[in-house]
Amino acid sequence: MSMLIDSSLESKPTSFNEIPIVDVGSLLDNSNPLKVAHQIGEICENIGFLYIKNHGVSQALIAEAYALTKEFFALPYEEKNKLNIINSGPTLRGYIPMYAENVDPNYTQDFKECFDFGLHCEEVSPFFGPNLMPERPERFQAVFEQYHTTMLELARKLISAIALSLDLPADYFEKLQRNPITIQRLLHYPPQTGEITVKEIGIGAHTDYGFLTILSQDENGGLQVLNREGCWVNASPVADTFVVNIGDLVQTFTNDRFVSTMHRVINTSGNERYSLPFFIDLDFDAEVNVVPTCISPNHPARYATYTCGQHKYKRFVDSYVHLQTAF
Repeated sequence: MSMLIDSSLESKPTSFNEIPIVDVGSLLDNSNPLKVAHQIGEICENIGFLYIKNHGVSQALIAEAYALTKEFFALPYEEKNKLNIINSGPTLRGYIPMYAENVDPNYTQDFKECFDFGLHCEEVSPFFGPNLMPERPERFQAVFEQYHTTMLELARKLISAIALSLDLPADYFEKLQRNPITIQRLLHYPPQTGEITVKEIGIGAHTDYGFLTILSQDENGGLQVLNREGCWVNASPVADTFVVNIGDLVQTFTNDRFVSTMHRVINTSGNERYSLPFFIDLDFDAEVNVVPTCISPNHPARYATYTCGQHKYKRFVDSYVHLQTAF
């Protein structure tokens, strides 16, 4: 068994010891989107994390995505490293070896490896361009392009619910997401044993940089969410659900009404852990401003305008060793 010697790594029961589950079926079929929107809004105010069920994504597609993920990460390092993210320039796609990304660099080395891709395009610019896809596994590109398309459709529906929860039109954010930055990530966390401290864990404590994250996680657990009391709460795997959380952009849009919640991963399961997070932001040049329904005489806007790409690229520079120097 693994032993946590650092008390800051312990998770404890607190005022909430579970992440709530929301049935989004009536959002997806449009039979009662307001009901789902109100549930999501309340959770975003108090927790910032939720599970969703009846999400409409094929379990067969998810299972195939995991099989290919395991097969890819089992390839020799030399083969994976031919796709290293440093070869993609500002597009920032490809394979990310162990310790090449550290989301909490002042305290933690991330004990993980990743593979990132998005919508393929020929023109290269920050977060956009060609994908560095592996030649094997054979069906990798076809399956993950389908998975990315499916996640994007689901994300747009969830974002419409967030808009409704803020008393905004369901399509309020669509004008800012005509060609949004999206990243589909594959993650592999080797198990940790022996003495574990915050200096090296699966992924260090962080908030997500963008608008919304949809996470599929395997059965091994390890995701922890920091509640308002400063205690870590396990977001244990729940069958047939995704974990959804809001990011920094939503906190700005809502003037801190909704909070981008700190989270981390520590894999002490004894098994290899795999997960598939999908990240959606805004268009690169889209401006991030507090929405009108979150401003009042007693609560003026707390944030100056910034652009999505400006914010996200700065966070990447902070996290990636190879971006510490300019391209």
